[in-house]
Amino acid sequence: MLEITLCLNPAGDRPLYQQLYEDLARQIKSGRLKAGDRLPGKRSLAAQLAVAVNTVDTAYQMLVAEGYLEAREKSGFFVLEYSDMLPVQPQTPEISLPPEPPPAPVRFNLSTGAVDTTLFPFRTWGRIQKELLYASPELLSHGHRQGDPELRQALASYLRAYRGVICSPEQIVVGAGVEYLLGLLAQLLRGQNAAAAVENPGYDRPRMILENNGISCRCVDIDTSGLTVSGLRASGANICYITPSHHFPTGATMPAGRRAQLLRWASEGEGRYILEDDYDAEFRFDIRPIPSLQGMAGPAGPVVYLCTFSKSLAPSIRIACMVLPVPLLSRYRTAYGSYSNTVSRFEQQTLYRFLNEGYFTRHLARMRSAYKNRAELLARSLEERFSRVTLTGRHTGLHLLLTLPDGPSETQMEQSALDAGVCLRGLSRYYMERVQLCPPNTVVLGYASLRDADIPELTGALYSAWRP
Repeated sequence: MLEITLCLNPAGDRPLYQQLYEDLARQIKSGRLKAGDRLPGKRSLAAQLAVAVNTVDTAYQMLVAEGYLEAREKSGFFVLEYSDMLPVQPQTPEISLPPEPPPAPVRFNLSTGAVDTTLFPFRTWGRIQKELLYASPELLSHGHRQGDPELRQALASYLRAYRGVICSPEQIVVGAGVEYLLGLLAQLLRGQNAAAAVENPGYDRPRMILENNGISCRCVDIDTSGLTVSGLRASGANICYITPSHHFPTGATMPAGRRAQLLRWASEGEGRYILEDDYDAEFRFDIRPIPSLQGMAGPAGPVVYLCTFSKSLAPSIRIACMVLPVPLLSRYRTAYGSYSNTVSRFEQQTLYRFLNEGYFTRHLARMRSAYKNRAELLARSLEERFSRVTLTGRHTGLHLLLTLPDGPSETQMEQSALDAGVCLRGLSRYYMERVQLCPPNTVVLGYASLRDADIPELTGALYSAWRP
């Protein structure tokens, strides 16, 4: 019988079975115990070590589970072949690296992705969630894969009333953010010759998502009415991603005539689709939001409608939806019908009640009023500070374009603003091609997260940074 040497410490801080397991595993790794060796029986080894049989059995079973031993019926436990691990590299002393320079202190963040979190409906949202948590344990189970039916019904009603979207609840897919939904859509539309036209300038993330999912992208220049149809035709694309209600970042609104031209382009070829991203259409301060392109096309038309609640609620509440045209719906269900929904059912049901009980409409009215006042205050303060300044987009969305005709270059505007504690981006950063088309001396000001009381100090800091 194989003779093995083992040393267990009953007073040690680890259980005896753990010590035995580790000692045997170490001997197998080192080659002291070789493949094919038969270990002593459990009772024999227990008597040798003066421990309980269960202690030896537990250690043996752990070694079997991890592939060190093989248990053979009526024969015992045998060592299995162990391929040695890669040699461990000798440790090198830690390299002392100079610390990274601290980021420039930012007093005012004018990024376009921020929102005013103080406007979030904490009390109502929290109360609904608490009621659901205690009264609806079934929400801990899986729900419908496209989203809870009640929520999709509420979304269909809301989108029809406020955005002119014509769809049934069955056409709606709820998901954790537009990026996730756009990734699924890209996989659905991907084909041998799939190519997407994207706006230039525009939002770079959708282009990255499409390309990461195998769809090549062609940048098409915009004019004052949005993406040009002549450029779209010249691109050879069969998919078109646009932000027609409020182009990002210029703020242009696509008129009905241009929308009709786009729909005509889509109807001229098989498999052409328009992806309509309605990312912040709720925030139009002068008139009612422009009806959607999807509403012009109808439920069977070639438009996929995408919208998010990141701006109207909060970015971290990852709820978005897309409305699939009828011809795409069956393809979606074939490809993704077994996927679980990515949004918590508690969040889905909270949003359903928030919509269905009228809280969302009142919440949007409150947000519109707050953001409208903030945009007006910021515009007025900037115009008082600068003798010549052009502001674009003050009536729609949550950002402005600021141009200083006689000011420093865009790069200088960015850097000097940062030196003054103001984080903002130049317009040219949103041009993916042909950056020479970018208007000079223009920056993008996202004002959503500003406090009204800070606006005079902000504009004073910009004036000090940009004055001649």
